[in-house]
Amino acid sequence: MVLSWLKNKAVAARAGTADARGLIIFATVEEAMHAEKVLKKAGFDCKLVAPPPGMRKGCDLALEIDLVEQTAVARALTGRVSYMGIYPFKGEIELLQVEKVTWFTGHVMVKAGNMKLVFDRKTGVIVNISGGGCPDIPYLYTRLVGTHLEAAPRPRDEGRTLCALMLDRALEKALEIWKEAAST
Repeated sequence: MVLSWLKNKAVAARAGTADARGLIIFATVEEAMHAEKVLKKAGFDCKLVAPPPGMRKGCDLALEIDLVEQTAVARALTGRVSYMGIYPFKGEIELLQVEKVTWFTGHVMVKAGNMKLVFDRKTGVIVNISGGGCPDIPYLYTRLVGTHLEAAPRPRDEGRTLCALMLDRALEKALEIWKEAAST
């Protein structure tokens, strides 16, 4: 209770300090994805982003955090997730959020990054996934194909690669399309 009060007080005091951002750099995609889960569970505001080329030291994912919380973030990760460093950052950074949707007569294909997910428009069942060259994609194929969108496991929870993360974004968009169609 006191911790959340202090956190809210700190947020209020920092209002307007959008420049106080930092990047946590990781050696692997798996570490970045695990760190996001750990920090969100601990109540920190963070998001996966693509670090600028000059800041890449390991994988192509980093976590954007509020730099004011750097010490607490480091404490939350210690012993749980390995990272290469936390660095101040100014400017625009964003993991590509671009999804492309292609409508076919009986199916919808959602592409995120290099991953594609195709589902049946009438039943909501995933009929195919493709793309990527990551080693966890064949496993994710067996877990997703033949499953209803709403019952499908989250690729980001079952996979360990950037391909799994992009497939998860395709699944999110497919679910959004499915739910929107169901409500009309």
